[in-house]
Amino acid sequence: MKKYLIPLLFTACIWMIFGCATPQIKLFSDASDPLQELTIQGEGDEKVLVISINGIISSNPKQSFLRTMPSMVQETVAQLKKAEKDEKIKSVLLKVDSPGGTVTAGDMLYHEIMAYKKKTGVKIVVSMMGTAASGGYYVSLPADTIMAHPTTITGSVGVIIMQPDVSGLMDKIGVDMRVSKSGDKKDIGSPFRAATPEEEELLKGVTDDLAQRFLSLVQKHRGIDEPVLSEVASAKIYLAEDARRLGLIDGIGYLDDALEEAKKIAGLPENAKVVAYRRTQYPDDTLYNSASSYHGGAGVSLIDVGLPGLDAASLNPGFYYLWAPGVGM
Repeated sequence: MKKYLIPLLFTACIWMIFGCATPQIKLFSDASDPLQELTIQGEGDEKVLVISINGIISSNPKQSFLRTMPSMVQETVAQLKKAEKDEKIKSVLLKVDSPGGTVTAGDMLYHEIMAYKKKTGVKIVVSMMGTAASGGYYVSLPADTIMAHPTTITGSVGVIIMQPDVSGLMDKIGVDMRVSKSGDKKDIGSPFRAATPEEEELLKGVTDDLAQRFLSLVQKHRGIDEPVLSEVASAKIYLAEDARRLGLIDGIGYLDDALEEAKKIAGLPENAKVVAYRRTQYPDDTLYNSASSYHGGAGVSLIDVGLPGLDAASLNPGFYYLWAPGVGM
């Protein structure tokens, strides 16, 4: 009996430590911690708020090896909702460093930024960092001023559908997929068979409609004429100088220049307070910090195995406002 009792007691202890105690013990801050306003620089009552849009634009939670973190949409909207309640915020500096993401997530973020502007009247300046392409450009459109670094990659105004095709492999290994469907188009886009010409035409139609929505918003916000819009519709990428020539952006400069513009259009003094919302405090915090919390997770995390390229690997089949090479796939 004793030889069974010792393993059972050991198992119970492990369960108590890692099962029961996990919700109560945290080594790092995470999304359950409230956003708090921290001053980066400056002084006074009126403020410039810095918000970062960094990475793939998605409404899905971010998965790492041992923890789940809020999606970009959730984290950005949480900051906008908090900012709505603060009348002292007169300008928002959006730092955008993103190759884009899903069509719907990008459109939701665009909608929320537009809603924030309408409710508050706050001026918005976008500072494009390394990449602000496709959906990264889409969410920049509501800004009063768009500025890019000299080396920013932007443009890629268009839509891509991402879907695997394993039908050739299945033929080689002699595997088939049996499907019973209510309509002949029910399994359109299936990875287990080649698409028919009619299905390819249908998917192209959806892609074109979504691209047209993107282009119409570019025309609405940027006021560019038809010849330029036709060039942009090719989904080319541009460096900052060409983007400015085409009217996709307003100016070229560094992050400090974008901050000065954010103060200027809101009528704020040069030494106005610059703040950010964080879930944890960082020593020597600067404008370049894009994180709202330390690599946190719910519960105990003795080993944090972040998987490189996880965002890229988690891209599901679907329609994207995305410059795919920017994902690091």
